[in-house]
Amino acid sequence: MRTDNEIQLDVTQELKWDPRLQEDDIAVAVRGGVVTLGGYTKSYSDKVTAETLVSHIHGVQAVANDIAVRLPSASARPDPEIARAALHALTWHTSVPDDQLQLVVEAGWVKLTGQVDWYYQKEEAEHAIRVLQGVRGVTNLVTVTPRPTATDVKMKIAAALQRGVAFDAAHINVETVDHKATLTGAVRSFVEKRDAERAALNAQGVTEVDNRLTVEPYALATVL
Repeated sequence: MRTDNEIQLDVTQELKWDPRLQEDDIAVAVRGGVVTLGGYTKSYSDKVTAETLVSHIHGVQAVANDIAVRLPSASARPDPEIARAALHALTWHTSVPDDQLQLVVEAGWVKLTGQVDWYYQKEEAEHAIRVLQGVRGVTNLVTVTPRPTATDVKMKIAAALQRGVAFDAAHINVETVDHKATLTGAVRSFVEKRDAERAALNAQGVTEVDNRLTVEPYALATVL
């Protein structure tokens, strides 16, 4: 098992290497494989980028993103302008049912509400907004209300996991109750755990996932 110092060194180097984050000031702490990010970034998009980069580091069990967003004066925009830009972004995004969503902007923070049929639509709506200039953060309160379907949700999730090349589906168990899926078993990294959860969320009929997967990089070495 990798030590916290080894993980911290890799995380720090990865953040310094990425050109998108070179103007940011990010602090890193690691305890028991859990990475805590502090400091600040110049945009909300950079904050999310930092979390994404860290989640791919070998040995990371989880990420706590406590980074603050400090917008440069040139990037600051009034709330009405951010709201108009956000509405346009949702309207032009082909994967987002913009007529089913609402948003409120307060001090640069965007709150999304509404209903969609698929989890990926909720995710794409947030992606469209978080890259906009002046956005300090996004609270995604969009709910997933799936259309009635007779398809066996458990089988659809299992099939999606089997198709995935990023993890070994043979070590992942799926149980479903109503619209909630519970994942148990083991994966080789934190990013595999996250991707397995996303695969389950993308199955029609699923609105919630209880991700109980454990990260065991060496225990599964024989399946590589």
